[in-house]
Amino acid sequence: MDDDRNKGQVHGDRKDEQLEYYRRRNTGPGKKMTDDNGVKVSNDRWTLRAGKRGPALFQDFHFYKKQSHFDRERIPEKVVHARGFGVYGDFELYKSMRNYTVAKFLHEPGKKTPLFCRFSNFIGNKGSKDTAVDIRGFAVKFYTEEGNYDMLSLQFPVFILADGMKFMDVTHAAKPEPKTHVPQATTAHDSFWDYVANNQESAHMVMWLMSMRGRPRSWRMMAGWPINTFRFINEHGQSTFVRFKWVPKLGVHSLLLDEANIIGGVDPDFHRRDIIEAVLKGAYPEYELGVQLIEEGDQYNYDFDILDDTKLWPEEVVPVETIGKLTLNRLVDNFFAEEEQSVFDPANLVPGIDFTNDPVLQSRAFPYRDTELHRHHSANFENLPVNKPIVEKNYNLRRSYLRHRIDVDSVHYHNNSLAGNTPEEASFEEGGFVSYPDEVEGHITRERPSESFYDYFSQSRLFWNSLSTVEKQDLVDTFIYHLQYVKSKSVRQQNVDMWVNVDKEMACTIADNIGVDRPKGSHVPVSKSSPAISQANTPHYAFTQKVAVLIGDGFNGREVTSVLDLLQQNGVFIDIVSEKLGTVTGSDGATLEVDETFTTKYPVLYDSFYIVGGHSHNQEKFNQDILEWVSKGYKHYKPIGVASTGQNYIRSSDKNNLAGVVFAGNNPDFGNNFVAAIAQQRFWNRT
Repeated sequence: MDDDRNKGQVHGDRKDEQLEYYRRRNTGPGKKMTDDNGVKVSNDRWTLRAGKRGPALFQDFHFYKKQSHFDRERIPEKVVHARGFGVYGDFELYKSMRNYTVAKFLHEPGKKTPLFCRFSNFIGNKGSKDTAVDIRGFAVKFYTEEGNYDMLSLQFPVFILADGMKFMDVTHAAKPEPKTHVPQATTAHDSFWDYVANNQESAHMVMWLMSMRGRPRSWRMMAGWPINTFRFINEHGQSTFVRFKWVPKLGVHSLLLDEANIIGGVDPDFHRRDIIEAVLKGAYPEYELGVQLIEEGDQYNYDFDILDDTKLWPEEVVPVETIGKLTLNRLVDNFFAEEEQSVFDPANLVPGIDFTNDPVLQSRAFPYRDTELHRHHSANFENLPVNKPIVEKNYNLRRSYLRHRIDVDSVHYHNNSLAGNTPEEASFEEGGFVSYPDEVEGHITRERPSESFYDYFSQSRLFWNSLSTVEKQDLVDTFIYHLQYVKSKSVRQQNVDMWVNVDKEMACTIADNIGVDRPKGSHVPVSKSSPAISQANTPHYAFTQKVAVLIGDGFNGREVTSVLDLLQQNGVFIDIVSEKLGTVTGSDGATLEVDETFTTKYPVLYDSFYIVGGHSHNQEKFNQDILEWVSKGYKHYKPIGVASTGQNYIRSSDKNNLAGVVFAGNNPDFGNNFVAAIAQQRFWNRT
């Protein structure tokens, strides 16, 4: 089982070698059970009692150790981003950034840096679902030769607030209602939308959240932005403002709202299963890292404040320069030890990357570490294997709970003479972290940094203008879905009155569907658009798309195996789905192993279907199952391939145009046509 789990994964980088020291195997030939003190256990099944039917004895230390450890297995979950999953990998630099930063991992093209990447959901607890409409984390810990660098991204380029003072408030508003703790992992409730209407700087990010971007098909198909404005510092001490962006090589793709809701119930681990399958099959998730750069002297040349995290830097205005690639190629060995205990902090920087006066970034410097001090009850969480740097650490920090490191120095303070004043400070030239000497002036104030921070709707309108017709309709439908759950008519009306600033027709359509008056006024006069925002412009591939082969006995073996071979050659993931596990046999004696059944799987879990049909012990139910899958797939605009034996399951009529349905009958190029349809992924013109 362990050997199968390691199949397809990449080992051997410096972090993997470091982790090998901590790995332990408890099972195998000759392994005897011990307690945590190393004493062998003779009976791990029955407690010690006074007589066969007597009471338990207090002296049963084996039971006490086992039960007391079990009682303490949990640690507090993260306040936000509690539900997550982590994968190891590496970052390969394409282009040197030496002119902009002294960060060494960004100097030599071809250089690889090991890393750990954690994907997460913002709202729900760690037992909630993967596919919620939610803000998602995309956190990367680079194990660099100068220490750990943490890059914390979201799947949106903007944040819901402009100052960290409100972070507690928006989190309270998004979390379950405090009296009933309902609902879980959703913003479809009164308090969130009351917050939105009364804190309107949230408008831009909520547009992204309600769009398809809020429902990624897969973490492998999700972009990431650290949202904050940082600085690159070069060897001359010169500063360049920088924002980062992760772009998935497979393009950015999404679930429909109906799919996301159903998947959340039938397979809450959908995104986890997806990335595990990809890594084990060697289809490693890849993302390219881009940077947007603004010279220090140009920061006031834009119609947005570059320090405002509720605003994006439009790519048509500030181009994205691709500088490297992230590849995820190794799963964790133990979820709790590595994923659950992993720690990310935007204040984990390396020389050459520094803070700016971005108000949200400034406020993020405190809570991440503070949260982990609470979760781990120790200041030593950075020494846990997953968090441990791969470089030497020399410091005067001591003690705290669970200190594994044995510091043998007699001197543990600075300055000192007894140890030659070591560990000694490192200058900027020696690789020491030196903060950028930004000029600071003015009176102490709680004012916002600039007037453009009060412009809540120009970029929200830009976002709307950038969407395709399909994306706009999806966005409106998602707004309606969430606001129909809001019980307060006042809150619903406040939202409609707010969203008219983005688009009047959109706000009126929402109003008509949620039982409130149409809004007065109109949207802001912005006509600009950003093609980079629309998912209509993202790459599309058949590679790693998941196809369900709906099949029974009596299929055309030559035809079907030829198609399956072609799908595999194109990197398509295939599941053979039938009425029961075992094998199905073709008319020519060909056999296929059944992977899944109609009982255990649902149509929403697949990107496409190959309808083969065939014979079954219960033909009527078999036919009904296939027809149900065809109906759901057709409704969700998915590609459908139909074998010569499956044509009775879907027919043309005056009510459908069968867009995206590819038939094998009289079609010598069926395989290639089907692969092309799978790559297109959705057929929005379907009727």
